[in-house]
Amino acid sequence: MAERPGADPAGDTRVEGIHAFRIRVPASAIDAVGHVNNREYIAWMQDAATSHSAAAGWPEQRYFETGATWIVRSHFVEYLRPAFDGDELTVHTWVHAMGAIGSPRRYLFLRDADGERVARAETVWVFIDVATGRPRRIPAEIRDAFPIVDDAAVAAALGAGYEE
Repeated sequence: MAERPGADPAGDTRVEGIHAFRIRVPASAIDAVGHVNNREYIAWMQDAATSHSAAAGWPEQRYFETGATWIVRSHFVEYLRPAFDGDELTVHTWVHAMGAIGSPRRYLFLRDADGERVARAETVWVFIDVATGRPRRIPAEIRDAFPIVDDAAVAAALGAGYEE
């Protein structure tokens, strides 16, 4: 997947399982109201998830080699403060839980200049068989690559919690 304008995968934070993905908001992300368009956050969430997966040893190609991949079941985004052209944001993402066939992944968007929470979000991902499109059990080797991170660990690591 090609990275979108302004994206800069930063790597893992100081807590195992929390991945940081940096964005410099490009002018193309700004809507008629003068702030980041809502659809940009969804794209950045996918970019951050893909970056985290690759950093954990699971780039997109590796999934396809197993005959499986992830698809989105749902997105939730809460916009807390506007972001503007040129703002530098860090998207922190982590796996919040993992079931037999699916996993909620959380995201916290922080503005680098002031540490303010810009948005928080969650995507429910479902692991599927590429050939059939049907859900498939998440194998142990994938489970082992993504430690489950609880909200308390996020708040301790970032100084800003998901639920604040």
